[in-house]
Amino acid sequence: MKLKIILYAAIMLFGISANSYAQESPYKNEDFVLNKVSVTHDAGLGISIWEIRVDGIAGKTTPHKAGQLDGAPVLGYVFPTSLKPIDVGFNATEGIVALALTSHPDFDDTPLWDENSDNLFDNDGVEWHPHWVILHEDKRVKGGLSVKQYKKEDSTVVLPPTNPGMPMYMDSPGYPVISKNNSIKVVVPDYRINNQIDFNYDGVTAFLKVNTSKPDLPMLGVYEIFNVASGDLSLPYKVK
Repeated sequence: MKLKIILYAAIMLFGISANSYAQESPYKNEDFVLNKVSVTHDAGLGISIWEIRVDGIAGKTTPHKAGQLDGAPVLGYVFPTSLKPIDVGFNATEGIVALALTSHPDFDDTPLWDENSDNLFDNDGVEWHPHWVILHEDKRVKGGLSVKQYKKEDSTVVLPPTNPGMPMYMDSPGYPVISKNNSIKVVVPDYRINNQIDFNYDGVTAFLKVNTSKPDLPMLGVYEIFNVASGDLSLPYKVK
């Protein structure tokens, strides 16, 4: 019930964002216009393949470098889901579990992974890579959502061991991401999602920004929604 309330609030805010605000970023183009979203389970391999298809070239558009962490732009192909936080390694908490495929050239938040295979682990934030995040309603930003934060002294918070060390419900799981033509895919092993293969999901493309200087804004907020696969964030799609 609480998830439905969060989603309803987000839908209302998406409507406000789409109709009441000027375009926030210069990145809205065909590369983020969704035409299909799917999650397909392969029982033989024990994996699921998550895919977003767009009208343009998936992953071609990446953010322009800001030169610093504060205000750093982030682009995302996002799968909001009905999964529970505990399914992906977090403690039980309110919010929407989402798998976000992101690109951000100003920082690297996958310290365990070398996505561009150059033997350096801190220089490949621009490469498309996955994050598990908990999204919650946030009226302080135009997109109406932000990644849920927590206080460092909160002993109840549990994060997966692959988290990037930021005070947010975020993980850097290191799943392979493949973008080709109009498709971007990520491969998720069953055991990394508590063997859940019966859940609902949606597809979203969005522009986010990092904030490290303004205490009245979230650390990572959604500032512009480009497209929602279902049109209303109702999570109507099920795993095939």
